[in-house]
Amino acid sequence: MKKYILTTFAMLCLFPVWGQETKPRITIIATGGTIAGIAHTPAENAYTPAQLTVETLIRQIPQITDKASVKGIQLCNIASQHMTPRIWVHLASVVDSLFTGDHCDGIVVTHGTDTMEETAFFLDLVNAHQDPVVLTGSMRPSNSPGADGPANLYNAVCLAADTAARGKGVLVVMNDYIFSASGVTKTHTVNPQAFDSPDHGPLGVIRGGMAAFYKPLPEKQIVDHGFSIRELANTDLPRVDIVLSYAGATSLLFDALVENGADGIVIAGVGHGNYSYQIENSAKQAVQNGVAVVRATRVLQGGVSSDTENPFSGQIVSRSLSPQKARILLMLALTGSREPAEIQRMFDQYP
Repeated sequence: MKKYILTTFAMLCLFPVWGQETKPRITIIATGGTIAGIAHTPAENAYTPAQLTVETLIRQIPQITDKASVKGIQLCNIASQHMTPRIWVHLASVVDSLFTGDHCDGIVVTHGTDTMEETAFFLDLVNAHQDPVVLTGSMRPSNSPGADGPANLYNAVCLAADTAARGKGVLVVMNDYIFSASGVTKTHTVNPQAFDSPDHGPLGVIRGGMAAFYKPLPEKQIVDHGFSIRELANTDLPRVDIVLSYAGATSLLFDALVENGADGIVIAGVGHGNYSYQIENSAKQAVQNGVAVVRATRVLQGGVSSDTENPFSGQIVSRSLSPQKARILLMLALTGSREPAEIQRMFDQYP
């Protein structure tokens, strides 16, 4: 993995000093994914992701220069199922360096769609800057008929260049729609309209290169939790795992994770975050032993509130966060506190 990652210093040195520009300065950070993929034959579903460079992606959309002065950084070139917390930290550090050094006015991150929502949420939690950060990708490889990557990248640059996107946290743009990092999730495996925000809907849409926001961001989505990427840059994040609940589920996997050093466990429960008696007993014991346990749900809408079935002392509820996003918030929360009440306060920002 290390061979794919450039140091922040080296990447910043790739660029000359920005001139006196009248257009917004947008940096595209490429990480790979389907948007950089090539189909084995254009008419087939089979393809190899993460083949094109950021320079190639930019050249595919000459109209992009009408909206902004664009430059690129190739952070890595991977399929997003291979994304890791270590790369998240490196990406966030690059974002911080670019904005702190006034190297750009907005940032676009191209990313595989499988874990895009996770990367977006991590960046949202640790990014302290008001300048726009927008993630995008594609559902079809670059040489597929009807490839959606060029339009998505164009829209993402338009949004990152728009002053209306300032102060709205990290955003995701797919198939013309704008989503918040906390609310967005992938809801379809192959369709270009693959992303949605099940509880709150999209924040807006891109029309003709212009952002139209339907509504202001809920206050919770611009809360600063105080996570500092500069403090996290040289540390390994706490290990948090996810256990799925289902009919007949035992505590075998839960117990194995605890025995192998998990700092926290998110239970993707059925319904309102429910799980079997066996998992419940193991969860209670884990909390007593200092392991953080978050009760989430595998259901797309509704979330999990504190008035659940069989609540117990020390249990944390995920509120509206999905299991995968609850995992990320818990990882970061555990860097500063192991008190369930304090961690619950952070989750309560996402009702």
